[in-house]
Amino acid sequence: MLLCRLSAVSRRVARWGPCSTRGNTLLHPALSFNSSRCQHVSSEGTVVQPEASQGPGKYSHSVLLPRTEFPTKLSGQKLLDREIQIQQECGFDALYAWQRDRKANKAFCLHDGPPYANGDPHVGHALNKILKDIRNRFEMLRGRQVHYVPGWDCHGLPIELKALGELGTAGLTPLQVRQKAREFAEGAITRQRAAFQRWGVMADWDNCYYTFDGSYEAAQLKVFQDMHSKGLVYQDYKPVFWSPSTRTALAEAELEYNPEHMSKAIYVTFALSTVPPKVAEVAGELGSISLLVWTTQPWTIPANQAVCFMPNTQYSIVKRADSSQLLLVATDRVASLTTLLGTELESVGTFTGAQLEGGVCCHPTIPGKEVPLLPANHVKMGKGTGLVHTAPAHGMEDFTVATDFKLPVECLVDEDGRFTELAGPELHNQCVMTEGNDTVISMLKAAGALVKEEPCVHSYPYDWRSKQPVVIRPSKQWFIDITSLKDKAKEVLAKVRVMPESARGSMLAHLDRRPYWCISRQRSWGVPIPVFYHKETREPLINRHTVSHVAQLFLEKGSDCWWELPLASLLPPEVLQKSKAGDVTEYERGEDVLDIWFDSGTSWAAVLEESNPRADVYVEGKDQIGGWFQSSLLTSVAVQKKAPYKALVIHDFVVSEKGDKMSKSLGNIVDPDTVINGGEDPSVSPAYGADVLRWWVAKSNVFSEVQIGPAALASARDNINKLRTILKFMLGNLQGFDPRTQAVEPKEMRHIDQYLLHLLRNYSMKMTDAYSDFDAGRATRLLQGFITRDLSSFYFSVIKDRLYCDPENSSGRRSCQTVLAEVLDGVTRSVAPILPHLAEEVYSHTLGHEVGETLFRSGWIKSSPVWRRPGLEEVVEGACAIRDSFLSSIHGRNAAEYELTIEIEPGLLFELMESLQEEPSSSYSQLTELMMSSRTTLTSALPRDISADALISQGSFLINLEGGVIREDSAYQVAAVPTSMARCPRCRRYTSESPECPCPRCQAVLNPAL
Repeated sequence: MLLCRLSAVSRRVARWGPCSTRGNTLLHPALSFNSSRCQHVSSEGTVVQPEASQGPGKYSHSVLLPRTEFPTKLSGQKLLDREIQIQQECGFDALYAWQRDRKANKAFCLHDGPPYANGDPHVGHALNKILKDIRNRFEMLRGRQVHYVPGWDCHGLPIELKALGELGTAGLTPLQVRQKAREFAEGAITRQRAAFQRWGVMADWDNCYYTFDGSYEAAQLKVFQDMHSKGLVYQDYKPVFWSPSTRTALAEAELEYNPEHMSKAIYVTFALSTVPPKVAEVAGELGSISLLVWTTQPWTIPANQAVCFMPNTQYSIVKRADSSQLLLVATDRVASLTTLLGTELESVGTFTGAQLEGGVCCHPTIPGKEVPLLPANHVKMGKGTGLVHTAPAHGMEDFTVATDFKLPVECLVDEDGRFTELAGPELHNQCVMTEGNDTVISMLKAAGALVKEEPCVHSYPYDWRSKQPVVIRPSKQWFIDITSLKDKAKEVLAKVRVMPESARGSMLAHLDRRPYWCISRQRSWGVPIPVFYHKETREPLINRHTVSHVAQLFLEKGSDCWWELPLASLLPPEVLQKSKAGDVTEYERGEDVLDIWFDSGTSWAAVLEESNPRADVYVEGKDQIGGWFQSSLLTSVAVQKKAPYKALVIHDFVVSEKGDKMSKSLGNIVDPDTVINGGEDPSVSPAYGADVLRWWVAKSNVFSEVQIGPAALASARDNINKLRTILKFMLGNLQGFDPRTQAVEPKEMRHIDQYLLHLLRNYSMKMTDAYSDFDAGRATRLLQGFITRDLSSFYFSVIKDRLYCDPENSSGRRSCQTVLAEVLDGVTRSVAPILPHLAEEVYSHTLGHEVGETLFRSGWIKSSPVWRRPGLEEVVEGACAIRDSFLSSIHGRNAAEYELTIEIEPGLLFELMESLQEEPSSSYSQLTELMMSSRTTLTSALPRDISADALISQGSFLINLEGGVIREDSAYQVAAVPTSMARCPRCRRYTSESPECPCPRCQAVLNPAL
């Protein structure tokens, strides 16, 4: 046989398409008959004369229809009860500990980014936690020891605000604030943890990590000390994002940018009091010249210390046609300004920015104050005038200019966002963002410096907690020097796999625009910065001795001891002595706490295994690009000179089915608890269970906005029910089959059965790759394609007759059952990471394993290289190509009503088809089974007396063997004629001599003694 000589096979250039069922049903049709004239011999050997009274269905008892208690659908309370029962019986709560205790050659660490403990679980949590769990369950199934410790971010202002409500902090001590905040956080954690468990997330839920635990806080301080000792942590007076609404400094990651913020943009003149030497010749006798400046923050004008220009840009002096006023602006902005001012601007002199050096201007609101013209690279030409008003106290780039040129940094704004006395009596105590802004504009107008005022809608930073705008103001804070870490961070980030890769640019952009990181907060609910201040000099006392001592106290007592213990316990004599400091009475403890991004950013040090604090992957939403991903990277690079992760998976946010952000006001919030348990009206909000929620996560493209709503959830439920139908078919046909004793060896199987094992092997490898690539969506598509195309539409339609009507213990039927058992096992295991409840339910209905054994303790898909046989694809796919030509010629009619004559010239294809049918003509060969016809004749030439009503179809099949060494494009013809055979009253195939008598195969089944 040809199969025995072939050593290697490559796939056809074009894979045959899905095979049509052409009217075949999944289950055997009901058996009913009008009469029978043939004899039937009973199993006892007696001849039974058929009687008309025996009538319909008299052979039905001999047909082996599927039998199983596995339900096609579960809904309502039955579904919910079944999922809970599975979690309990299959030990979901003990699975993580079990896999940690077993021996494993490889480990897999997914470090859990801590969700914030400030509210109820939501669909964003579901997306994140389930996505992680799918990967963890896959890794555990394939034999790896999974390290996954869930955690919570427990500190910070949002928790403090929610805990205190309308009470605020007035009259409360720090310890009272902390107690209320802790209680609130613990309540949120309890609710979230219960939800995560209900979703089937695998973890040791009794041993999670919390950022308010003393052990975690001690590890955090150890990182802080390491960074401080390297000079990366320092105290300084510089501009920071400041939230007047919450009276604290903020880091970049704590900001939300409101794209609809409305500002009052103004164009202001700064009269040139000292003309730059290199411009004097150009200016000549032109007269008074003013620099035109644009800003969207008029309130910062009183703090102005300079006007900046771009050295390499061209500038022009222009004359207004309506007033003859001379204005100095960037040449590139003249056209836009002409339109804006509504007058022609005539250029009367042009020069480069570098020629502006040495110029001095008059401050527009402070008489007698002069400010210099200075070069700066941050000046942009896309908006404004090409000249930038510079207030070092209220701008990061402005502060850099002040540092370079030693300008004064005068802060005129207090912690409440109001002008101080230094701003003058006209502005004192006014809110800078509202009435203070208006007053400054009025002052500019009165001084004749206001050229134009207009509303400006632009993106502006808001406090992510209070949802109120922030200001930039200088404050004495603690900072981390990002500049010193930036190059190394970029270097290690280049070695990290980022999914999607497009997010890498955002990570780098965040690094580039952060020269420093403000890590101090003026709150009570957090980890205290372990610093002491000298009462007179205000010099900070902080070193490895002081921090190590405080860290040990936090480990033993928790950080509340910072307020509970006397100063002498926090700063004992031996620590003072080692620090070469004075008496304890000379000091007082600091009141600031650490930024919560530093809290969570040190989780790698507190949670990961000490021997190798580096995770295989971090998985979080895209908001963490500037948050946890960034803070973790910076702290890890600072301490251990490497990233704390090998890969980053960055998913998008959940939105409504219309693509809108979810909000209570829009009424489009989807509560995961309602998804699982249903709402008040089941017809509107049915109970879907946890697996539907998990399927929705897996099916979604998590790298773009993830939509959820009734349609998405109903689709997920329907997908699972279709899968249940396929699983039920296999379970029903495996009733009583034990693969341990009744399985057939692959080499003894029929070719189509071997072929299915071959497809199963390919499927299992693709599924493994999909999960390994963190692509659960691809896994769901592979699953649906396999069960729909390869199983339901192809294999099941071909084998039903053999399953139902062959003798129960025949080799052909056992061959098919062996394949069904392997396929059922492979499909169940392949979907288990996504649908653990369904997988365990199916597993409980199968034979072949010990009683009480669960799927998740029994491993990943089992496939054998033996299943890939040389030449197997060509045999079955060649037959399917011929069948497709035949089916297309009968236009949807029942293939079983036709006899086929297949003509193939002698050659490889003929030999392949001969392996499916050795005799010239047969009704029971493997070739006929694949054709689903009444009878098939294989010949090298069509007979001359072929029927005139024969339907002729033709085609060719490319055979490609041994890596292309053997190639043959073989032509074939198929002649289909209506069969002359009668329909068998038992198997319903057209293989009987008369409609009353079973066909020879069925007679042999009914009377095995003959």
